[in-house]
Amino acid sequence: MILKDRESIREFLKENGIRDLPGLQQVIKQMTGVLIEEILEAERDEFLGYHRYQRKDEKKGNSRNGYSQKRVRSSFGEIELKIPRDRKGEFEPKLIGKYQKDISQIEDSVISMYAKGMTVREIQDHLQQIYGMDLSPQSISNITDRILPVIEEWRNRPLQEIYTMLFIDGIQYKVREDGRIKSKALYSVIGINLEGKKEILGLWIMEREDAKGWLRVLGDLKNRGVREILIITSDDLPGIEEAIRAVYPDAEYQGCVVHLIRNSLKYVSYKDRKEFVRDMKEIYKAPNEEGALAALQRLEEKWGERYPLAVKVWQRGFDRIRTMYRFTPEIRRLIYTTNMIESYHGQLRKVTGNRRVFPNDESVIKLVGLVSMQIERRWAKSKVRSWNMILAQLAIHFQDRLEGYLWNGREFTQKT
Repeated sequence: MILKDRESIREFLKENGIRDLPGLQQVIKQMTGVLIEEILEAERDEFLGYHRYQRKDEKKGNSRNGYSQKRVRSSFGEIELKIPRDRKGEFEPKLIGKYQKDISQIEDSVISMYAKGMTVREIQDHLQQIYGMDLSPQSISNITDRILPVIEEWRNRPLQEIYTMLFIDGIQYKVREDGRIKSKALYSVIGINLEGKKEILGLWIMEREDAKGWLRVLGDLKNRGVREILIITSDDLPGIEEAIRAVYPDAEYQGCVVHLIRNSLKYVSYKDRKEFVRDMKEIYKAPNEEGALAALQRLEEKWGERYPLAVKVWQRGFDRIRTMYRFTPEIRRLIYTTNMIESYHGQLRKVTGNRRVFPNDESVIKLVGLVSMQIERRWAKSKVRSWNMILAQLAIHFQDRLEGYLWNGREFTQKT
């Protein structure tokens, strides 16, 4: 169960009969026990060489033999654990040693190290040096695989019916497939809901970044419940505008101004950059579209002969950025750049940077999904600055499309 808002938390507390802090600690202790038992199961799977529902290797002549009970001390008090056994009595768990009674220092180790970007080999070395545990790389992979169902639940969760803004982009990862190393595109989407909070709406990994891929991404959002998107911001991604028109034809599309600035400056000599930037700023800082077009004309007259390619970047890209001139400065500051999603990708690169090649698509989703869930939990504590003012402005600009949502004093709810 993913607790992503106050209503979900209230439901969780109600279902588990939690009324006070001791009650909460008791539930956390039970959940910790379940997680540890799952890790121990993964260890036994690795030792026996087959999973619970797979046919065992008859040559080994060994198999599962139930469980023994063991009481250990943890950060939340004593926990009763079921320790897996084998027929021959040869299996000894590495996570919890035979005579170990205190697990308070290691119960979060494997998952937290993995979430920080440590490779399986690095986790193996760390556990050996700090705790004296000798887990094989396959055992650690099996342990981290246990979080895949949680990640899949998060990736496919139902979404809210309306998002004010979407920021979309792709990031490339090297993945081994069929004995070859391929560059694959990880599609990602950040949405701002009506409460002004950011959400990572999904992760998709595909062969390439194109219109077909973005059509699948936006179609998936619609299938998961997103009926309305007011504004979508992106870089000049392949096929993005066609995909948006096909799935969300009423959404306003805004291209990234920062990418236009970067692309144009590639063609400008360093000695002229300061002056060129000053003239270029008059385009995207203009109060309205007419003022922006006039500034673009002045840029062409002044620099067109010396730097024709730099000026053409703006002439060709102006149609993609003209949407922002219809909005107030507060809204414009949010939608004119993809910095929000680029910052998120920067956080991913900090964790994935030491992995030159991923062994498969699943390993990309496993690590990026785990990190993304942690980032989203941090975002849940705050909302976009000056959101009440921005929301009031959006309510006026998109009055017809927001008609089905009413302000009840705390949040927007769909009219029934």
